Amino acid sequence: MAALLAHRGRCTLLATAVALALTASGCGGDDDFSLPDWDAPGQNARVGDLMIRYAHVAEPRGEPWQPGDDVPAYVWLYNKGGDQADKLVGASTPNAASVDIVDSDSKPLPGGVDLPANQLVELEQGRAHLMLQDVRQLIRGGDFMKFTMRFENAGSVTFNIQSQIPAYDEGPSPTR
Repeated sequence: MAALLAHRGRCTLLATAVALALTASGCGGDDDFSLPDWDAPGQNARVGDLMIRYAHVAEPRGEPWQPGDDVPAYVWLYNKGGDQADKLVGASTPNAASVDIVDSDSKPLPGGVDLPANQLVELEQGRAHLMLQDVRQLIRGGDFMKFTMRFENAGSVTFNIQSQIPAYDEGPSPTR
């Protein structure tokens, strides 16, 4: 009898582990995925087939960003669109006159940024990134603001973005 109970206990434990693994792996196919529970700074969001990771405004070094400053913002974008590419075509916030998509030299990229299917695109310092032009109020490290990103196919998403210094985790990449 004790052997039967022990066997049932192991089967129940195995069934629970399998159910948890299937849930964590997002077994709903390519059209259904969720953001991993990474210990990462910045805002994370999703719109359509796009994962938005590490979205943040560069934290000022020393003094806060002042009204009139141009302030960089960084984000990683992963397009889980199967065979369909997308494109970041714009962004906005009420806290700046405009948000431009710029290259590594801060020159505007009016055509946006291509987001190939199944690839991670890092909009970071020294690469294409976002630039809040002519911020309207003081921004200190830790401050939040509303932020909208617009994509050619996926549409728009609005979320809060924070001013901070990026510190990336060493967890698994969405491309692995």
